[in-house]
Amino acid sequence: MPANNSIDTIFIKVEAKRKLYIETYGCQMNFSDSEIVGSIMTDGGYELTQHLKDADIIFVNTCSIRDNAEQRVRKRLREFNALKKRNPQLIVGLLGCMAERVKEHLFEEEQLLDLIVGPDAYRDLPKLMKEVGSGQKAINLILSDDETYADISPVRIGSNGVSAFISIMRGCENFCAYCVVPYTRGTERSRDPLSILREAKELFEKGYREITLLGQNVNSYAWTVEERTFDFPGLLEEVAMISPFLRLRFSTSHPKDLSDKLIRVIASYPNICRAIHLPVQSGSSAVLHAMNRVYTREWYLNRVEAIRALIPDCGMSTDIIAGFPGETEQDHQDTLAMMREVHYDSAFMFKYSERPNTLAAETLPDDVAEETKSRRLQEIIDLQNKLALESNQKDIGKIFEVLVEGTSKRSAVQLSGRNSHNKMVVFTGAGQKAGDYVMVRVNSCTSATLLGELA
Repeated sequence: MPANNSIDTIFIKVEAKRKLYIETYGCQMNFSDSEIVGSIMTDGGYELTQHLKDADIIFVNTCSIRDNAEQRVRKRLREFNALKKRNPQLIVGLLGCMAERVKEHLFEEEQLLDLIVGPDAYRDLPKLMKEVGSGQKAINLILSDDETYADISPVRIGSNGVSAFISIMRGCENFCAYCVVPYTRGTERSRDPLSILREAKELFEKGYREITLLGQNVNSYAWTVEERTFDFPGLLEEVAMISPFLRLRFSTSHPKDLSDKLIRVIASYPNICRAIHLPVQSGSSAVLHAMNRVYTREWYLNRVEAIRALIPDCGMSTDIIAGFPGETEQDHQDTLAMMREVHYDSAFMFKYSERPNTLAAETLPDDVAEETKSRRLQEIIDLQNKLALESNQKDIGKIFEVLVEGTSKRSAVQLSGRNSHNKMVVFTGAGQKAGDYVMVRVNSCTSATLLGELA
């Protein structure tokens, strides 16, 4: 039989993957959740993009901790809705805490939303997307008692390849009077420590050199596996032992659960960073009681004293709320006095914002005048700027080990990174790259940044 020299060409239509853009608001936990969503969606056949103009799907991962955060999201949704009017095929979805808090009312308020999904329902996203594709609106706001996403390897969205987050627990049961988190994220549950250690080892092997362990209250982490009980100090120690070249941070610590055992573990491992974020919220015991914070001014200062005793150079940061219901001028002065006594390196500072359905909203009148809140907040900010500058000035002349994160935002010829105390350091490099450890001598500073040179 003669050879057949003809060539049959078969054309196979390959459908392009739909591109997903995720915009995230709020805390580090939300950014970690967006990475989980990214992993679920890429496994479901979608492609991530960091460019809004290329997106076929937009997810907005939201925060409800303050009214200002929700208003920012609503403004952004209106902008996305304008895009959707020009491109009816565009899918817009709302994820996270705001989705859980406002629930299906958002379909009425934001007419062009296609999808609303709460923080415990992300595994359902591919199925819900099919419902949207068939012309329906899709919603899943069921909170879980056991979902931790422990088996999902997050996609590191916008990562610098150096620092990463690992969520070690979800939910919260503290019920601080001002906070919506217990209602939007459900009951507290810890993640299997073996999955946490596996993820940390994988990150280190991929070149990551800094991990932040995340939880609403990491100090209450608890898990029993193979007759061994892990608390947070035990988990932190296990992760620290992966490698001395892997830096560890954690957030957030609740003062009521900050144990001497945890402080001793931090002091024992040089790769556990000398920086603790310990939200005080107020320096007044009366206001702390009204907030349901379950500690007093004296208890908080006792924890600070314990930290300073074992880790004398430990960096301290905090959260402060100005103008909580019933706050007097003396309460405000107590907060300023607390700031001076602890001498925080940095702080997140806010005016009280009443959140619907919280204990404070239901039982405490929002009785501090808006102008008084603003004035007290400005006094807190002004004092913190002064304290931060004084703290940084004390570092002039010192040499720190700095983990390079990349180039400086202001100059491509300078590098930037953080020291163990979580202070940003900017310096002129000499061929170093992201992920390298370098020794830097501090020559000058601002209230936000240390400026130096290679030592």
